[in-house]
Amino acid sequence: MLFDDDPPEPLGAIDDDRLRLIFTCCHPALSPEARIALTLRMVGGLTVPEIARAFLVHEATVGQRITRAKAKIKAAGIPYRVPTAAELPARLGGVLTVLFLVFNEGYLATGAETEPVRHDLTTEAIRLTRLVHELLPDLRGGGGEVSGLLALMLLTEARRPARISATGELVTLNEQDRGAWDRDLIEEGHRLVRERLAAVAAGGPAPGRYQLLAAINAVHTDARDARNTDWSQVVALYDRLMRIDPSPVVALNRAVAVAELDGPDVALALVDRLPLEGYHAFHATRAEMLRRLGRSEEAREAYDLAIGLAGNTAESAYLIRRRSQLGAPDAE
Repeated sequence: MLFDDDPPEPLGAIDDDRLRLIFTCCHPALSPEARIALTLRMVGGLTVPEIARAFLVHEATVGQRITRAKAKIKAAGIPYRVPTAAELPARLGGVLTVLFLVFNEGYLATGAETEPVRHDLTTEAIRLTRLVHELLPDLRGGGGEVSGLLALMLLTEARRPARISATGELVTLNEQDRGAWDRDLIEEGHRLVRERLAAVAAGGPAPGRYQLLAAINAVHTDARDARNTDWSQVVALYDRLMRIDPSPVVALNRAVAVAELDGPDVALALVDRLPLEGYHAFHATRAEMLRRLGRSEEAREAYDLAIGLAGNTAESAYLIRRRSQLGAPDAE
């Protein structure tokens, strides 16, 4: 697939085979979408359907991106070799995106035939992100996004023991037993967030996407009880994130926080504007807001749509139970 007419180069700082391959596949000659899709498939081991769900696109679109990437590699004779130190910064953004998406697939697996949480993927994503953070200190620049991504993964992984019930159902953040969270991972994640905040305060670059997501998770994991969550701070952080990543998914997550701060009616008005009809979390969020507003029949319809689109078995079980709690539908 990749061409290499040159003699082998020293491994240098990247002495982990999988990490080297990720940096190699994230060649800047390929479009960002193509290099990420190719790397997720060839290195991350994700299937085309899993990659499609991660990007919220059709499977055919992912297949075309991978095919075009392979064709360009062949036509351009892009070498399969370890990037030089000077080439690494240009590939860092793509590498971090791949690691983030691999972690996300493990955090809430999208395949109906897989375990709801794939610890193998989250563990490997954290291991590789630690390597980038520890072995390539010169790449910690760029606004500290490597530190931010590592903190985000650690704070998310810390909640894993409390996320799935004994019956195999998803447990939402507000309902989780916080005593079961991994305090060591939380402490490490908070330390990384504090370090980045100190660097920004000292005149460093403004925080990027992963740093802001890590800061949001730090607020959640700092609260001893869901009722103690500082929702105003969460919304403020999402406001900053929207300025650099104004995607519909970020807007959806922001609306969830707005619902806690300003009420579900305000949040629902924000959600209804979003072009996310094919995304199960969009309908699940609408269902919960409609439920809180007492609009049970509309909530039931939203739950139906969310269940039909959800691929994760634990999430489906949670949504089915929530729908059943609405009671029997009104007779026509």
